[in-house]
Order: sequence, then structure tokens, then C-alpha cells
Amino acid sequence: MTVLFDLKVYGAYNIPKTGGVLIVSNHQSYLDPILLSTRLDRTLSYLAKAELFQNRYFGWLIRNLNAFAVEQGAGDIGAVKESIARLQEGHVLNIYPEGSRTEDGEMLPLEKGVALVIRRAKVPVVPVAIVGSWEAWPKDQKLPHFRPVRVLIGAPMNELWKLSRDEIIAELERTLKTMYEQFRAGHIPPPPKRPRGR
Repeated sequence: MTVLFDLKVYGAYNIPKTGGVLIVSNHQSYLDPILLSTRLDRTLSYLAKAELFQNRYFGWLIRNLNAFAVEQGAGDIGAVKESIARLQEGHVLNIYPEGSRTEDGEMLPLEKGVALVIRRAKVPVVPVAIVGSWEAWPKDQKLPHFRPVRVLIGAPMNELWKLSRDEIIAELERTLKTMYEQFRAGHIPPPPKRPRGR
């Protein structure tokens, strides 16, 4: 990832060291799950659309990368229950609440299913903005191009689960869009200052 896409990840310190964590991100390309996992100390679980498991070899690969299937547009209760279970067991789960990769690089409206997972799991939610992944592998291209990709990991949203479904979606959408637009414009938040003497 570093050699081919000049990958730079900012804010990895925002991922809690232990316990269940839900990572929500904008979805630009097939590269996104790999981009998120390469610089984190913790192993990620993923949701992947069910069709990807139909290929025996690719299905084997993504299963071994902790992916599990979701039926898109079908209100997949099994995938929701599995998501909640993994989070409550202390895993890190990556979800793309837009539901699909972007067609033009811009964010899509968020689907409401992520709010149910957040309200039931009651774990920190970490927002992530990805920039450059769409340019590297747009949806209509079979193979990726070698373009710079940047990932910004935001501060945990620790009590998002206390809000209503619509409030959760609105807050997530506002946070992700703000992060994405500012990050795309070149604004990178400085790391937190360490206490003196350390």
C-alpha cells in the first residue's frame, strides 16, 4: 500500500486499544478495507456484499480476512446480529454506512441500518475519511491506478448510541462529510500534545 499508493494514515492513535470499536468510513473503492487495516495494531472485521463470496477463491480470501456476508438492500437481520455480536465480544468492526462505493468521489447519503448496530452494541464509534481511493480505483475500472491515498482517523464518538436513530445518522453524516471535505482540502488536524515530562 505504501509503495503503490503512497499511503499515509493520520490519527491511528484514536483507535481504542481494547474493547469493541465500530469504524465508519466513506466508501470510495475496493481498496478501502485494506487501507484501513494496514496501519492499525488491531485486527478488523468487515461486512462484504454476499456476491463477493460466490467466487470460491476470493470468498476464501475475504473470509480469512474476517469478512462476513451481508445481503444488500434486503434488511439483512443476520448481518446486523453478527455485527452487534462481534462488537460486544470486543472486536473492531469496519462498516461503510453509504452502503455502496461512490460513483463520482462524493459521499452518498448514509443508510439507517448502521444506527441500529450502534444503538444495540453501545461501543465507541470512530469516524474515518478516505481521500484518493476513488481516483486510485474508481467503480467503473477493473484494475487500480497508482494514485496517492490518504486516510484520516477521527476521535471516538463514545456516546453516540444514546441518540435516536435519526440523530445518529445526522451526526454521523455531518461528521464524516466535514472530515472528508476538510481533509480533501488539505487540512490535517495536529496530533494531541503529550504531557510534559513524558
